[in-house]
Amino acid sequence: RRVLFRSIEKNSNELVEISATAILDKDQIRQELGSDFGGDIVLVRVTVRPVSDKPIRVSLDDFLLVSARDGQREGPYTPSQIAGTDVLVVTRQERKQKSGFGVDLGGIMGGTGPGGADNTKTETKAEKGDSDKPNPLLATLRDKVLPEKEITDSLSGFLYFQVVGKVKPKDLELHYKGPAGRLALRFHP
Repeated sequence: RRVLFRSIEKNSNELVEISATAILDKDQIRQELGSDFGGDIVLVRVTVRPVSDKPIRVSLDDFLLVSARDGQREGPYTPSQIAGTDVLVVTRQERKQKSGFGVDLGGIMGGTGPGGADNTKTETKAEKGDSDKPNPLLATLRDKVLPEKEITDSLSGFLYFQVVGKVKPKDLELHYKGPAGRLALRFHP
């Protein structure tokens, strides 16, 4: 039996209360959005609620997802950045190569015998989306994203983050830095 990681965390100050649910399971993401987007998307359902009479402006730029595991820091992606028709996808792929020599000195190879030094080679790959046909997932992402607007009542929606590699809820923190101050939410399994 699979354990689904859903962690609901809440934090507040004198102006705003924020609750968030981290969704990391590919099947859950596919169920919510219609795709898991290759497995590098972390979905965070956020509810922002003013606790005073003062209206609060909500913007995607107010949020940041931080991985304590490897230091990744990502702002949320807009729906068009994920599934737009003119998407440019840039991925970094690291590949370890084994040199045939024992020593690697700034590009000059020396030494004898098998084995040798590990060299990590970084490649960048870019792909351009097909702008002739609309992506059907774009409408779903737009419908479910946290709306950007001024609020006096609760507002809910998804934030879409790209996090490369395997992460667990305990590795993630959602940071809010907006007109209502600063808050941090740490997820727990």
